[in-house]
Amino acid sequence: MVSSRSAVASAEFLALAFVALIAIGSPSFAQSQAAPIPTNAQPKSYGEGWECDRGYRRDGDACLSIIVPENAYTTNRTYGKGWECLHRFQEVNDATCLEVIVPDGGYLGPSGKSWSCLRGYMKVDDLCLEIDLPPNAYLADNTFGSAWQCNRGYEIDGDTCIAIAVPENAFLNGAGYGQPWTCERGYFERDDTCEAVVVPENAFFDDASYGPGWKCNRGFAESDDGYKEIDLPDNAHFDRSGNRWGCYRNFQRSQGRCVLND
Repeated sequence: MVSSRSAVASAEFLALAFVALIAIGSPSFAQSQAAPIPTNAQPKSYGEGWECDRGYRRDGDACLSIIVPENAYTTNRTYGKGWECLHRFQEVNDATCLEVIVPDGGYLGPSGKSWSCLRGYMKVDDLCLEIDLPPNAYLADNTFGSAWQCNRGYEIDGDTCIAIAVPENAFLNGAGYGQPWTCERGYFERDDTCEAVVVPENAFFDDASYGPGWKCNRGFAESDDGYKEIDLPDNAHFDRSGNRWGCYRNFQRSQGRCVLND
């Protein structure tokens, strides 16, 4: 009788021990034992673990209340610091919101966190200083460099705009660098003046940016005197330019003549 009761007790003990081992080995059991849900928290909507309620942020195994500084508002987001500065206020050191001070001649940017100067003003430290525009100048739209440019016909000389001296037979060009004027057709630049191109007989004007300003007519070639008529030998023809010649096929050039190939 005693041995039968002992056997039953032993079986019950083994069963309880088996259940305990299963419970201890279960992940949910181990997690609930290792990380209980703290105050102001709730189980995650998906996955395992827990997350803090809105208005609280996790700090180790606890959920601490978010401290919203003055001139800020809560974002009601589960990430980040939980607050943002109001429009016209700038975050400083992740702790406070200071007002953005817009100087005279400036305006608040669309983000509400910075400012820029109005047209006609330039930023100098924390101020917007009015641009001193000289006569014969206009405001530039450049974000760098000079704040103003000279009107057409004028060039920058220090802090002023002086008239460009355009020589006779020249006109202003639109180049932003180099010579601000160009000689008219039929003239070429020499020593800041525009001299007329003298076209010799049997030649025509050429407005190329290099050369003497003229080219010989077809059948003529340049020489020290200006031009000379080409003496075309037998069995020869002018090339495409009309100012040189070559031999027909089966002929070769030799001492100013075209001789038959052997």
